[in-house]
Amino acid sequence: MFGGIRDRIFRIQKHSRSARNEFFGAHPSLPEGLVDPAPAGRSSLPTESLTDPPTTTKSSQSVVIKPSETTNQDISTLDKSVEHPHKDHLIHHPTPPRSFFSSTSLAVHPNVEAAHSSSEEDLRMPNIKVFSGSSHPDLSTRICERLQLEVSKASLKKFSNKETNVEIGESVRGEDVYIIQSAAGEINDNLMELLIMINACKIASSCRVAAVIPAFPYARQDKKDKSRAPISAKLVANMLSVAGADHIITMDLHASQIQGFFDIPVDNLYAEPAILKYIKESIPNWQTSVIVSPDAGGAKRYTMTLVGSVEGKVAILVDDMADTCGTICMAADKLVEAGAEKVYAFCVHGIFSGPALTRLNASKFEAVVVTNTIPQDENMKKCSKIQCIDISMILAEAIRRTHNGESVSYLFSHVPIC
Repeated sequence: MFGGIRDRIFRIQKHSRSARNEFFGAHPSLPEGLVDPAPAGRSSLPTESLTDPPTTTKSSQSVVIKPSETTNQDISTLDKSVEHPHKDHLIHHPTPPRSFFSSTSLAVHPNVEAAHSSSEEDLRMPNIKVFSGSSHPDLSTRICERLQLEVSKASLKKFSNKETNVEIGESVRGEDVYIIQSAAGEINDNLMELLIMINACKIASSCRVAAVIPAFPYARQDKKDKSRAPISAKLVANMLSVAGADHIITMDLHASQIQGFFDIPVDNLYAEPAILKYIKESIPNWQTSVIVSPDAGGAKRYTMTLVGSVEGKVAILVDDMADTCGTICMAADKLVEAGAEKVYAFCVHGIFSGPALTRLNASKFEAVVVTNTIPQDENMKKCSKIQCIDISMILAEAIRRTHNGESVSYLFSHVPIC
């Protein structure tokens, strides 16, 4: 392609030099320096006097314009085709309008209208692939829909001996790859699957690989709280880095110091803006409600003031995760005994393991609201009190901003509209 462009430029330059010599060569008032010398080894084209009529030879036809005729002539009249000495080539002056290129290819659009009528693919972000692990395909689909992308192709299966097999189904060479995998279901298998997918994309010459982990695995094992206890969250951080991850995007880490376990960038997003938006839209008299936390760590996680008296008020209990739900159900009983009118629970990660659903069905909660960092469809069927907030728009906007090199700090206090 570039060789053809170069040859075309050479032909234009050659024609311009020949036409200038032909036009100015015999004019007595111009210095000799304006006339280009003939190339070495070649004879120069014959020039004619401005007073003589133009001559036509067998090999070429030339058009001569007298200076007196161009003095009051409009510039647009010069926009004509000047016939080259070789009849097969016509050069148009001035230079044709700038060509328009689509964002995904070098196909030339003939005019502006064609450029505006490009397919929807031209509006998509270039050089990006979004893959989904097997832990939460619904969330991956929602994220890709907001990004106007399709989930990239990958084959995820297990061999008969339970080993994980990953096959990336399309080229990722030079692409920014985002792999979405949450700590849901079979956590150990899904973690291993994520590591294999990261490594597969890395050795396939991807530009960079980002792991999008809405719920971080082993997040509660973040410190040595007893003798000979492992710090498993640190081990997971090391495994992700060694596998080839260049960036981590997660949400509401159980302990924010987990970010320090990594030597690569970590964006810890917050579901708080989405939760506050839900409270304002769904809970009546939320202005007089009381924010309650079952432990001090949860109280620090939110900026609202913790009030001691709940008598006659709506109590909103907040925490980062709900696992077996023993703590929050006990807290709900205490709040009702203290005179709370209604009790709601808001948790970011709804794990709901063991007897959690049985406890919630028997609890005094009006509703237990969680996000979809972990799949909740089955839990909502078994417990009518569970409600879910979609946070796919936050993760999608974080991916878009990361890919475009923009700041993600806006998402710490705002819910994106998309």
